[in-house]
This record gives sequence, C-alpha cells and structure tokens, in this order.
Amino acid sequence: MNSTFARRAALCAALATTTTPVLAQETIAEQELAPIDNITIIGQRGDTADIAGSAHVIDAAALEVFIENDVMRVLRAVPGVYVQEEEGYGLRPNIGIRGSGLDRSARIALLEDGVLIAPAPYSAPSAYYFPTQRRMDSLEVLKGPASVVVGPRTTGGAINLISTPVPATTGGMIDLRVGEEQTNDAHLNFGGRGNNVSWLLETVQSSSDGFKRIDGMPGAGTGYELQDYMGKLHVGNFRFKAGYTEQTSDETYLGLTDEDFAADPNRRYVGSANDEFTSEHAQYQASYLLDFADNWRGEITAYRNDFERNWYKLQSVNGIGISSVVTDPANAAELSYLKGITSPDDAIAIRANNREYYSQGVQAKADWDLEFSTTSVTLTAGFRIHEDEEDRFQHEDDYRMEDGTLVLTTAGAPGSQTNRVSSADAQAVFVDAEIRAGKWILTPGLRYENLDLERRDYSTADPSRSNGPTQVRRNSVSALIPGMGALYRLNESWRLLAGISKGYNPPAPGSSADEESSLNLEFGARYSGDNLSVESIFFVNDYDNLVGTVTDSTGGGGNVGDQFDGGEVTVSGLELSAAYAWQVGGLSIPLDIEYTWTSKAEFENSFESDYGPWGDVQTGDELPYIPEHQLRASSGLVGPRWRFNLSANYVDDIRTTAGHGPLVEAESIDARVVWDAVAAWDFTDKLSAYVKVDNLFDETYIAARRPAGVRPGLPQTAYLGITYKL
Repeated sequence: MNSTFARRAALCAALATTTTPVLAQETIAEQELAPIDNITIIGQRGDTADIAGSAHVIDAAALEVFIENDVMRVLRAVPGVYVQEEEGYGLRPNIGIRGSGLDRSARIALLEDGVLIAPAPYSAPSAYYFPTQRRMDSLEVLKGPASVVVGPRTTGGAINLISTPVPATTGGMIDLRVGEEQTNDAHLNFGGRGNNVSWLLETVQSSSDGFKRIDGMPGAGTGYELQDYMGKLHVGNFRFKAGYTEQTSDETYLGLTDEDFAADPNRRYVGSANDEFTSEHAQYQASYLLDFADNWRGEITAYRNDFERNWYKLQSVNGIGISSVVTDPANAAELSYLKGITSPDDAIAIRANNREYYSQGVQAKADWDLEFSTTSVTLTAGFRIHEDEEDRFQHEDDYRMEDGTLVLTTAGAPGSQTNRVSSADAQAVFVDAEIRAGKWILTPGLRYENLDLERRDYSTADPSRSNGPTQVRRNSVSALIPGMGALYRLNESWRLLAGISKGYNPPAPGSSADEESSLNLEFGARYSGDNLSVESIFFVNDYDNLVGTVTDSTGGGGNVGDQFDGGEVTVSGLELSAAYAWQVGGLSIPLDIEYTWTSKAEFENSFESDYGPWGDVQTGDELPYIPEHQLRASSGLVGPRWRFNLSANYVDDIRTTAGHGPLVEAESIDARVVWDAVAAWDFTDKLSAYVKVDNLFDETYIAARRPAGVRPGLPQTAYLGITYKL
C-alpha cells in the first residue's frame, strides 16, 4: 500500500467512524436474524414492490430450486441480462445488462457483499475471477438509476452477490453431489451465533474431467478443479471476512470450424493439449457497524483482494492469430498443425498470460431517517477510496507439432512478450435519498467519481524492470453521475415507475479513447397480488459514445488493452417478468416467466475500426451478441416432502459481429431452447436427496464464435446429490 493511499484511508476512516458510517443492509429474510451480517444494496428498501426502479432479488429460496453451480444459469431468471457461455461451467462468466456488452463481465459493476470483486475494478475489470456461485445465499441485480450508488460502471448496472450469512443458531449444511464426466461437488458450512461472538466456516470443493475430447488423447482432462474457503467472525459490532479460492482448469481459447463442430461439437484440436488456466484469489474484509436504533445507522468497511492467474494457452501458428487460423480457409496449413500434422520448429506459439492483481480500499455509508409532517426521508451518503493494479508479465514458448504431440523447441524469456503495469487511484462520493410522500416514492441520487489512471510499459528485454519504464501514459477523468427514480402507488396492488440516469464507464489506463457515457431511461408498471406478481419495464440506453476494449477473449483486432470509440448507439427493449402460484389440494404449482425483447441495438453512425467484434460499421448496424428475444419459463409440482421443477431457456438468433440484413452462418448463432430439470425428496426435515439434469434433452448448440472458432454449450449432464442440515 503506497503512502498516499494509506494517508487517505486513515483520514477517511477517522471521519467515517464519527460522521459517515454505512448502513448494515440485510435481505428481508435476515433483518431480524442477522442484524450485522451481509451488506446488500436494495434489501433495506423493505417491500421490493416499492423499489422505485428496476432491481431484482434472487433470494435463497429461489436459488435452492435448481441448486446451480453456474451463475449464468441463475441470471437467466432476470430480464434485461444477457449471458454468453464459455466453457460450460460458468468459471469465467460473460454477463451484460441492457446492451452493455458481455465480454468478461467487464462492463458492469460486480460486487460480493457490497464490495467490488473484479480483479482490478477500475484499471482492469475483466472478470477472470468470479465468486463461487455455490456459496452464494442470494443475488441482487440493479439497473438504471438503482445502480448509481454502486459505481463506477453505471451504463448497464450492477450485480451484488451475497454470500452465506452466519446462521441464526449453531448449525450448518452438507451438500454432496456426483455427476457425469467424473464431476464431484461438495459444499459444506457450519457456524454459530452467540450474544457477542458469531462465526461461520464454509468450503466448496468441485471438480470435473470435462465434456470435451482432445484428438488422440483419450482420458485427457478438459475440466477443472476448484477449492474455495471462506470464514466469517463477528465480535460485537465488528465483523471480519476472509476467503481463499484456487482454480485449475484445462481450458483453451481454441474453438472449432463449423464443419468440425457439425461432425463432433465436443471435439478439441490436439494443438490445445497444453492449455491450462491456474489462479489464486484471496479476499479480506473488515467492517464496523454503528446502529443506535433511533434515526441513523452506519458502517465503514476496509477491504483487500489479491488475485494471481496464468493462462498458458495457444496464441498463434506461424505468426497468425488462432482466430484467423480457425476462421480463414487461407490458413489451412496452420489449421492442420493444430489438428496434429507435423509442423516446422517454432510454428506453434503458446503464451503464458501471467498477471497479478490487487484492489484495496475503504468505503463507508451512513443513513439518516427523517420525518417532515406526512413525508418521510431516508438520506444516504457515502464514499469509496480505492486503488487497484494489474501487472502483466508474459512470455511465449514455441513448439513443433510432431504426429499429434507438442514438442517444445524454444523457451521464451520471462516478460519477453508483455511487461507492463496498469493502475488506478479512485475517489468517489455519493448521496441519495428515498422520499415517501403520500402515494409517491422518489429516489434522487448523485455520484461523483474522480480517477487517476496510469500505464507503465517496460522493455520486454528488462524482466527485472531495473531500467524503469520505457513509456508512461497517464490520464485523469472525473464524472458526475446523477440518477432519479420515481414510483407511484395506484393502490395496494399496482405501481407505476420511471427512472432516468447517466450511464458511465471510465476509460482504461493510458487510453486515448473517450470515456463511455449514455442517457438511460426506464418506465413501466408493477403488480403484486396474493398469488400473482407482474413487472413490465421499457428501457432506453442512448449512448453518446460506446467504447470497445480489445481483449484476447473478443477474438482479436488491435493490441490487448486498446480501446475504440463506437460513437452513438441506441439500445432499447422491454423487460417482462411474471410469477404465479396455484394451490391445488396439498400441492403447489409455481410458474415463472422472464422475457426480454431487445427492440433496437444499433449504431447511429458509421466508422472504421480494427476492433474485431465491430470492424467497419455502417449506420444501422446491429451490435453483436445481443439476441432480439430471450425467454425463460419455469414451473414445477411441489408436494409435502417432494418437488419436481422444470425450466426452459430460449435464446433467439444472435449476430456475432456488427452488421445488418440477413444473418450469415459464419457470423451468427442459431436460436436454441435448453431445458433443465431437478427432482428432490425430503426423507426427514434434515436429510434430502435430488437428481438434477442440465440440458435435459441434450440440445447441441453453439455458445459462442469467439474468441477463436465455434464453442459448444454444455451437453446433457446429470447429477445425483444428497443434502444434510446439521
């Protein structure tokens, strides 16, 4: 921690404990049981029907239905959220909100328990680390003005993952499951709550051999191993959380040609046999709560996240990027090498994409409850002082393919490909209010972000960096981000709502691109009755400037980290969700529907770019990876000691590069419907078992055409699990 940051953090901590601590906000179910547990963003609002904006809570009861490992399968239940599968297990999710872009979830704010959780949220937000879904108790998704209080990325919105709370009484849970492809999963937690001391210990141990098959290598793993550990300790109003996650996955960026996918969608070329992702993540969070039970509450939180990763993966063949090798027929010779034909020495380059990250900061928030005659006001003010860094230190090894075996021919020197450090120093303050007057609820908010960004490039021939940087690029930006939500209660059941906010995404360190900005609008209606709830919201995100950032995962075009201005873009659509529950005798029949119609997602200007997903754009070209229609429907039959639940997820045809007119096979993905099912039986109040099948009817479909060729979705996969509550 540098001295400047330390001085700022100490000063803000001193001020916060006396003037601006944060509200301990709980999910509704936890408010009485765990008054100082997990930080939520919208849980404090009470009745979710009265939230003046588009915000969704997926609570513990909803998560228990399908018992998902993959957060992207969970988020299908939220309209306005778009996901792109990668390896089938959700280890590195690609999530977008309202047309924000999906790549590595870098264009939305990701939090765990109210703390930014991306590896370097300001300077390098690509989510190569993502919290383990199995240890999440609930999720919050915020869109439009509801996301202003989170920042800094408000164009699409924010997702706050809420981890397992300390239990109300001493106890815990053991969930064990086995599945196809030697999949094993164990989720265990145990804790206790005392008068002054409470605690929780939790772990997830998960592994799979994977569903893909490498040419000529029967039994070679294409799956993953994951170990996740979490501990929480509460002493009085002080709480501490620490976690450690380690992952190894045999994953590659190399996909297939269309012809090879049609013949065997789960094939992997032998050229990817050495590809492997390894990572370690550590998180620490300490908070102190002030709650005087009169008209104000507050909390201050200090946090630190450390992340190391190395993705050793194919980079090029004969100097040609693997995306071009797979998609351009002119590179048939290079493709044959990846399929096992003997190549010259040094033909195949595998890069060690080694990176280290940290993020740390202090944040605080305070709430005041005020009464003015018939008007009640909850005023919230807070700040965040934050710094983060990404350190890229990468090299390439060159190989020869020899009759289906990779042979090392030249070992690269450390740092000889990329040797640079990007960093960010950020200060943010915000104020918002919830004003209740008669039938009106108003939620005005204002956020200010100030960022100092820096990128230091070092010589690739100077691994020790003893000669100092060869180039230093700095940029400073600041933004005022306003938002306003309004809700009108027509009666006990009906609400009308509307919102307006500024969308904002900061530029990358050293980037010459403008920051991204947009005007975001939403309006709709909400109905809540005894057994039926319905919400319909129309949204418009009107970009002044859409920014594209080059990563390896976008499929190439420019140097990694380069940014491109896309100019004016309009994304609009309709989000619809409905839930109904029938009661027939002793049975319950739940029905849930979530639908997103993206009526428009188009560039409003023409330009030329080297950015792979866009290329040369004409006015009216549609954005890639945004389906016009997507629908999820789920239902079930629930008895006294058993249940059966079924869901169907439909995704429309998808354009994979910017364009217009009829879809071209090589630049699109066909529509698909994927069904999931789960059946469970409670033997006792503590012991239960379940059978879970993802992709019930074994739908074969293309999940993505990036970063390098066609990638399959998860095939039919069955699991058998048993759960015991301690």
